[in-house]
Amino acid sequence: MSQVYDCALRQERADGLAAAAAAVRSARLVVLPTDTVYGIGCDAFDGAAVRSLLAAKRRGPDMPVGVLVGSWSTIEGLVLSVPKQAYTLIEAFWPGDLSLVLEHAPSLSWDLGNTRGTVMLRMPLHPVALELLREVGPMAVSSANRSGERPATTAAEAVEQFGDDVAVYLDGGPSGEAVPSTIVDLTGDEPVVLRTGSVSVAAVSEALGTQVQVAG
Repeated sequence: MSQVYDCALRQERADGLAAAAAAVRSARLVVLPTDTVYGIGCDAFDGAAVRSLLAAKRRGPDMPVGVLVGSWSTIEGLVLSVPKQAYTLIEAFWPGDLSLVLEHAPSLSWDLGNTRGTVMLRMPLHPVALELLREVGPMAVSSANRSGERPATTAAEAVEQFGDDVAVYLDGGPSGEAVPSTIVDLTGDEPVVLRTGSVSVAAVSEALGTQVQVAG
């Protein structure tokens, strides 16, 4: 049976974060508010949990899951190396609506889908999400919606789509417009914007001091 916790209430927020942390540690799914749309997430290092997440969204490993982190320093243990351009963008936009694609550390035992040796990382600007991430560590998180449906901008919308497939729903209020994060790929010789979103291409280019190309 799913539980929904109103994070606007101090005690419910504390209870909800404790319940969500317990759910993540036991390979179950949680829905959490972020600074873009609501996300559905699980332990990034539990392959069975990630497969459950993909099944709940009704999509396959060909659309891999990104990872949310609770601090800048966390990424150093997750990737092969952190290029200077990544540090520049992190300083400019994290926490916030910018996702970075980097080569993941080969020693990590995780299965996020068909990532081809890369991982998409983001540090969200939302207090509830950050508190949970700092408690449980990196989480595999995707937008809270079934494949082909509109991403949830409220906890109630997420409940409508997922029901008891999710153990804990953290209600952080409406997220606003369903605008995704901007994705920048830093695995090649030059940075490439894979998806335009909340952070403009112009802002990314200004931070890096060079005109950034957009894929496609």
